[in-house]
Amino acid sequence: MADGLIRCVGCGALVRAVSGKPHPYIGAVAGCWEVYEGILAREFGEFGYPQPTHRLTVDTYAVQHPGAPGRQAIQSVNAHLVGLYLVLERGLRGQAATRVLRAVVRHADRFAWLEPPERNGAITVVDVARARGLEEHVRLVSDWARDVWSAWAQYHALIKGLAEEYL
Repeated sequence: MADGLIRCVGCGALVRAVSGKPHPYIGAVAGCWEVYEGILAREFGEFGYPQPTHRLTVDTYAVQHPGAPGRQAIQSVNAHLVGLYLVLERGLRGQAATRVLRAVVRHADRFAWLEPPERNGAITVVDVARARGLEEHVRLVSDWARDVWSAWAQYHALIKGLAEEYL
């Protein structure tokens, strides 16, 4: 920790060292969660809830912060990887992706712990938070999502299998 900063255990970003537990199963430090909340606030307020960008923001953050093996973390990582697949590979937007995702999650008993990649993407929420307007935000979130999705390449066939059944 240097100058009040700490490295996030999930994404590796250098963030403010703030106290508190950010989420029960998302593997992030409180300062990283704070940055993420700031991004969500911009999406809902300043940016007028851009779809499918918001879907990518939520899915990418969750996948990049997988937490530790446990029922909720397992469901989170599998479901959010499916979300990334639906938007990035199948081109589904907003509600269409969410409908398929809901169907997939109803069968969460089929999910297994997916060991996170050693390097879980090079782009983080800190990079996305620097966006100077909606256009740059959309580009950064897209780059971030593709970067993290690519990091999980060893599971792409598995995730495709989970999703394709419900398309």
